[in-house]
Amino acid sequence: MDERKICFIACVNNENYEQEMLRYLKRLNVPRGYEMESFSIWGAESMAAGYNEGMRRSSAKYKVYLHQDVFIVNKNFISDLLDIFREEDIGMAGMVGVPQLPENSIMWNAPRIGKIYAYLIYQSSNSVFGGIEGRYQQVQAVDGLLIATQYDLPWREDLFHNWDFYDISQGQEFIKKGYRIVVPYQKQPWCIHDDGFNNLKNYYSARRIFQNEYRTI
Repeated sequence: MDERKICFIACVNNENYEQEMLRYLKRLNVPRGYEMESFSIWGAESMAAGYNEGMRRSSAKYKVYLHQDVFIVNKNFISDLLDIFREEDIGMAGMVGVPQLPENSIMWNAPRIGKIYAYLIYQSSNSVFGGIEGRYQQVQAVDGLLIATQYDLPWREDLFHNWDFYDISQGQEFIKKGYRIVVPYQKQPWCIHDDGFNNLKNYYSARRIFQNEYRTI
């Protein structure tokens, strides 16, 4: 693992989104002595499968898995993230998370913390969830819009064959290994999520798979 490299990985199916995402990445300040790279994964069978492909491609210790419609506006994102990961037991960080995953495993049914700039079809907003005191707050799960890691654990493509619950599952995998998951303090949101309609076609079947696998943890 190259401890002086950070890699950004996205599953993409829209060239306009991809190019906009990359424009924001190119504006990020890269700390002296570090290297940045990015991989766009086209034609992924699932989010977990695509992220595993990107993970295998890169030797970077630090990896950021983000949706194609997420644009990082905090130009010091990399140094801010590295500051969080100086604590070696922190394995994962996200922009929005839940301190306590609800019994039904639906993250948005629980009080969330963090911040994003959200664009929802016809309306844009500064979405502020629960506040954070200190540099970060520990959580049980983070939203998959952006997940940063400093260790490589396989994404469960054996279980999740679509685009749901891959994120909460990965959090559980990190917790099983003894790592902490956190949401950092953000004075202003670190990223924009140009979100649209949620496709819940496979959501509840994925939820059943998640609960069968993890609810005893």
